[in-house]
Order: sequence, then C-alpha cells, then structure tokens
Amino acid sequence: MARIRQLSKHIINQIAAGEVIERPASVVKELTENSVDAGATKISIDITNECRNIRIADNGCGIHPDDITLAFSKHATSKLKQDDDLFDIQTLGFRGEALASIISISKLTCITRTKDFETGTKVICENSEVTQVETGCAVGTIMDIKDLFYNIPARLKFLKNQNTEFSYIQEVTQTIALSYPKVSMELKKNGKQVLKTTGSNNLTQTIKEVFSSDVTNNLKEVLKTDELSGLKISGFVSTPDYTRSSKKNYHIYINSRGVKCPVFQKAIDMVYKHLTAGNKYPFVVLNLEIPPQDVDVNVHPTKKEVRYKNANQIFNFIYSAIEAGLANYVEKGYTPIRIAKQDDYITPIDQQETISTNIVEMPQPKKDFYIDKDSDTVYLSEISMKKLEKETPQVFQYKKTTENSNQQSFFNQQTQPIIEPEDKIIGQYHDTYILIDTDEGLEIVDQHIAEERYIYEKLQSEKNIVSQMLFVSDVIEVSATEAEIIKENMGKFERFGYGIEFLKDNEIIFRKIPQLLSKTNPKEILADILDNIEGNINNLEEKILITTSCKAAVKANTKLSIWQMQDIIKKWRTTKMPYTCPHGRPISKTIPHKELAGFFERAF
Repeated sequence: MARIRQLSKHIINQIAAGEVIERPASVVKELTENSVDAGATKISIDITNECRNIRIADNGCGIHPDDITLAFSKHATSKLKQDDDLFDIQTLGFRGEALASIISISKLTCITRTKDFETGTKVICENSEVTQVETGCAVGTIMDIKDLFYNIPARLKFLKNQNTEFSYIQEVTQTIALSYPKVSMELKKNGKQVLKTTGSNNLTQTIKEVFSSDVTNNLKEVLKTDELSGLKISGFVSTPDYTRSSKKNYHIYINSRGVKCPVFQKAIDMVYKHLTAGNKYPFVVLNLEIPPQDVDVNVHPTKKEVRYKNANQIFNFIYSAIEAGLANYVEKGYTPIRIAKQDDYITPIDQQETISTNIVEMPQPKKDFYIDKDSDTVYLSEISMKKLEKETPQVFQYKKTTENSNQQSFFNQQTQPIIEPEDKIIGQYHDTYILIDTDEGLEIVDQHIAEERYIYEKLQSEKNIVSQMLFVSDVIEVSATEAEIIKENMGKFERFGYGIEFLKDNEIIFRKIPQLLSKTNPKEILADILDNIEGNINNLEEKILITTSCKAAVKANTKLSIWQMQDIIKKWRTTKMPYTCPHGRPISKTIPHKELAGFFERAF
C-alpha cells in the first residue's frame, strides 16, 4: 500500500468544489448570496459561453484590499467571528468554502472596492493561485468567471445542454429575487435580458415581475406570528383552483434562505390534500422566520437542508397559517374592538395589535366582522373599520363615561350583523351551472360541486350527524376483504351516521343512513365508499365523509328554481374553502367584464 501524504491545496479545493459547486447554477447561487450578504441593492448576472462564463456585478459594500487574498482561501469568512456564531447564523453564506472552490475549477477575475478607498482592487485567480493589483472601479464587487470546469473534463462531460443549465440558473435567480424583493436583480443570457426585478420591496410586485399578473391574481396572503416561540410566517399561496403539475413552484424559505424542507412541503401538501386533484399542486411563496438557534442550516454544504429543534411545532404552525390564509384570514386584516358594557363607550385598540390565532375563531370569507366571545372582542375588517369611522366619527372620540350614564352599549348600536345583498342569479345553464352577475364579471358555478363543498364542511364540523332510520334495506353482498374493512371500522361509519348490520359474513344491511342521504340507495353509497378505498384503508373516515357529501349534493342536469339556486350559492359563500370540491375539482369560473366587452368590441 502506498504511503500516506498530504494533499495539495489545489486538490483539496477541487474535492470541496465537488460538494459546493455541482453546476453553473451553484456558482450563481453562491456569488449572488454573497452579494446579498454584502448589502447590495442591485445585482446583475450575465451568462455566456454555454453557461461556462458567468459575470456577477453588485453595488454592495465591497471587499477590503487587505482581505482580498484571504477571501479566496478555504474556510475564510467575515460572517462568523466566534464559535457560537455557528448557532446564530444571520447570513446566507458562512462556511467560507465557495470562493476557494470556484477558483480551483475556473479562471476568475474579481474587481472590488469599498467606500473607504478611492481606488479598487483587481484580483486574478487561476489554479487556486491569487494575484492582485490596484485598479479604478465603482463601490461594489464584480466576479467574472471564465471557462468553468476547464480543468475537470469529467465534470464538464456530465453537464446538461446549455438551455437546461440556464434553466437551473434562472431558478436560482428567481429564488433569491423572491426572498429579497428589496434587491433589484437582472439576469441576461448572451446579452439578452431574461429576468428583471425593480427592487420595490413589495413581494406581490416581485412575483408579478418574475412570473406574471396571472399568478398574483390567484394568490391568498398568509401571515401568522407566534411571539412566544418567535415564529412568523409570511407570503402567498395560490387558491386551490389555480394549480401546477409539479412541486416546482414551491418557493419555501427559512429566514429568507431557499430550502428543500420535507416538513414544510408536507404541511403544504396536507392543507391542499382534499382541495386539489391528486396530481396538482399550488403555487407557494412562503418565508418562515425562526430563531436561528432553533434551526440548523449547517447540515449540508449546499445549505438547502435544515433541521428543527421541534419539527412537530413547525409543521402545525405552517399548516394552520396556510389554512387560515385560504380562509381569508390574515392578522393585519382585522382591527380588534372591545365590547363596551352598558355604561361604556369604546376606544379602538391600536390597529397594529396582534391577534392570536390560538384564541380567535377564523372568520368565514366575505365577512365584515367576527366575535371572540371568550375575550369579549369584536374584530372588524379594515373596510368595515374605515366605514365605521366615516359614518360615526364621534364614537372614536368618547372616553369611559360616568356610572350614571344611560347610553346604550357600543356593540348594541354599531356592530349588528351586516346583511349582504343576495347574489344576482341570472339563471341556469344546461341545468348544471348557476350563472351569477357579480361586480367582477360573469360567475359560473357548478351547482353540484358548490353544494358538495358546503355539505362536506358542515358534516366535518358536526359532532352528531342526524341519521334516518330505514324500515327496509337491500341486502348487500360484500367480499371477504370488504367485510373485514367494514367490521374494523364500524365506529367510523357510525360517526357519520351509518348503521350497518351483518346478516352473514358476506351480507350486510343498513339500519340507518345520514338524513341528508334519505333519498339515496344505500347500495350505491357503500359501493362508492368501497370503490374509493381501492385496497387502501388509510383516511377511511375522510373517504366516508367525501362520499357522503358527494351523494347528498344536488346532481348535475337537475333543474332548479331561482330560490334553490340562491340557497346553494348563499351556503357555498359561507365555506372556508370555496375554491374546489373535496375531490379537487374547481367550483367556479369568473369571466371578467373587460374580457366580455373586448370580445364584443365594446369599450369598458
């Protein structure tokens, strides 16, 4: 066996580069994150030579001339000053490996200047050797990489074609742009601009710039804080009727760092599980802020994997936040007002006061207020708050009155339920779709799916479902496997109002069924439940609930009166998730007035 010897600095850096620099996109990620850490507000990325030439320029703080050589050494960084800093990471980079790895597999020129110097420094790196000279330049840093992987033919051989490699670069750029909307980012390919953000510090605007207004028109805001544990989540998720065919549009961040987190992804998947079809996924941009000491980002050199101190807490926090966002609840959207006693007037609480989701029932969509009886608090939407201030300004000027005051309570006078006008039902199309004239345009609602959604949520919330006793029931034959499933899950069937009795090992009858299904043949109900199981008994209770809702809802090709249509729409409007049925099918479609007017060449 050969004698052991110390590897050269260059070989060590090339081995490390295999972990940190997988492809051109890795270079873009590492250098762009360095620009963000340097406080840059503008970053420009130019890609040429089949993605092997990369130029990244920023207006950040620059690198001190005395530190420039050290910056390209392995494990040299300005982001960790002491050992404990590793458990309190506030920056994107911290390992001190990227620059040393990059110069071992490319020809790099760096031009940089700090605001404290009138001239800058030019550094030329090749084969891990660094030379520097003085030069003139603006404050900031330019990293110019040439011939990436020129000295590692094997790595070069395994790169994809230039279009595929550039798509990875584009994904990296999008990821950073979405996590730092205050930074203006530009991406060019062979001199042609591919992506440009303005650095508006507005996430909605950045999403529109990176993707399109079509995306932003279908988003729901997510915002939740937990001051006790130091958690906060913010961002947007798409409505369940606006989906993608893969999880590629899961843009998830931990403390503004793009990550691939199974806990985060599982929480998203669980929320949308019965809101979208099986092969459809939402568009998501979410950032979880968590105390650095409660999360470990030093799991892998790429820093994409994380570990939590309490994964269950994180899962539940994310899950509840997304669910609340889809139900039109965000913390900043409501103003709390305490209910006055008989001898009190009321003074509004500061609008910035945080509302704890642990004690407040989430409002239904399109409600102007809701009440938390435990804390004697009324929560008004921002629109209602402004309307109330405009119509009754005197209410907001009173202080607590004396004990002999005979004024009525503020709550009795001012916060009675607001009765919303009924929808303008136009009629039915094909005895299946309800047509509604709305402020936005022509809304088309599938009558069966809308009622199915309402019944599903109603049954889900009820503790005791009303049953209908059956005088006569067909005898239903089941297989040995089906019989075993039914026997083992009798309690679950009972929970949703089904009473099943075995006559023989393979014969059953229904003694009772949910009252909602009194006109449905029990044989069809059981057949549908068993068909949905298809050998998989997981979530049987949910499958019973879905089948019950589907069977109880009004069918397609059923003629309805205006009153019946109004009743279906009114109930559907009260649901928490009015986007899709439990199977994931979309419930409604709105054709905007402008689109209709444009088709008929009318001005709008």
